[in-house]
Amino acid sequence: MPKYIILFFVALSFFGQNRFPQIQDYASIICGADQIHEYLPLLKGRRVGLVTNASGLVGKKHIVDTLRALNINIVKIFSPEHGFRGMADAGEKVGSTVDSITGIPVVSLYGKKKKPEHEDLKGLDIMVFDIQDVGVRFYTYLSTLHYVIEACAEFPKPLIVLDRPNPNGFYIDGPVMKKEFRSFLGLHPVPIVYGMTIGEYANMILGERWVSFVRRTFQMVVIPCKNYDRNKTTRLPVPPSPNLNSFESVLLYPTLGLLEGTKASVGRGTPFPFQCIAHPEYPDTEFCFIPRANAVNKRPLYEGQRCCGINLSQSRYLTQHPKTIMPEWIRQFALRLKKEDFFTKNFEPHAGNAELRKQLVSRISISDIRKTWQKDLEQFKKIRKKYLIYPDFE
Repeated sequence: MPKYIILFFVALSFFGQNRFPQIQDYASIICGADQIHEYLPLLKGRRVGLVTNASGLVGKKHIVDTLRALNINIVKIFSPEHGFRGMADAGEKVGSTVDSITGIPVVSLYGKKKKPEHEDLKGLDIMVFDIQDVGVRFYTYLSTLHYVIEACAEFPKPLIVLDRPNPNGFYIDGPVMKKEFRSFLGLHPVPIVYGMTIGEYANMILGERWVSFVRRTFQMVVIPCKNYDRNKTTRLPVPPSPNLNSFESVLLYPTLGLLEGTKASVGRGTPFPFQCIAHPEYPDTEFCFIPRANAVNKRPLYEGQRCCGINLSQSRYLTQHPKTIMPEWIRQFALRLKKEDFFTKNFEPHAGNAELRKQLVSRISISDIRKTWQKDLEQFKKIRKKYLIYPDFE
């Protein structure tokens, strides 16, 4: 067996040190959106702007349909990456349009416009934010949240944030983002996995004054979940975005999302995106696939080419979790591939610093790489603690 494969399985072997967190039944959690009695009085008789996508469910019904059935006047819908109905490709510029089902104007916040403009908020009395997050810094819904808070605080318009559970909320790990790498893939000095719900995160954005300007009259209310346990993970009822289409992909995303800054395929254009690492030149052929264009991957990386690599969908990471991201997967795959231009310019915005790429191509151990994160992680944890709504880790 090649030594690189041995190294890979050695890396997997330490997962037994920590038992995977218990899975909390999503139905046992009462999300902010489900608690209609808490926010309905704030919406009655008012012109409402709603920031949401396909994940904005109240039970099995979309929040738009739920509120319209209650005679709430939804004047505009604001949509993040992947669009309101959640079918746009990753990175695809989504234009503003009119929703064909409801007839409500939809303002895209992904593309040329990422922040609602004053004109967009004219004629609105209040804004509501309801999007499912996955707890990873480079997942762009966080940046949409930032710009919505900033716009509402500046103009101002009151904002209601409807909280939802974080499936990766049971740990904190990864390098904290440096300010020089601030982009739509990360706007704040937080680690890759930050262990907060989106409602807690909204409080942190506002409380730490990470938005540019806040009028004294601005009001933001977070409607918390009930029965949420941050020590547990949960299977989401619908994909939070088109390529996080399974429980496995959501849990693997904190590490495999970093590979979007490399020449590796993570399975886009297959039924199992974000469950593997592959490349056309990878020498081991036990696991292979051919990416094909589909409804949510119009031009997947290496379309039509046979890619081989490592299938992580059955790895012990998904049954015995070390509560860390796995940079060793990236290092070991790169070593086996032996491709000098493996990393791309997109790696640093995902990593949040310039060091991680250098560390992965050096001889520094993974444990020593982790040590370089610790000071910043401890500082972040002190900040984070001020904004927690739910009990912290046991």
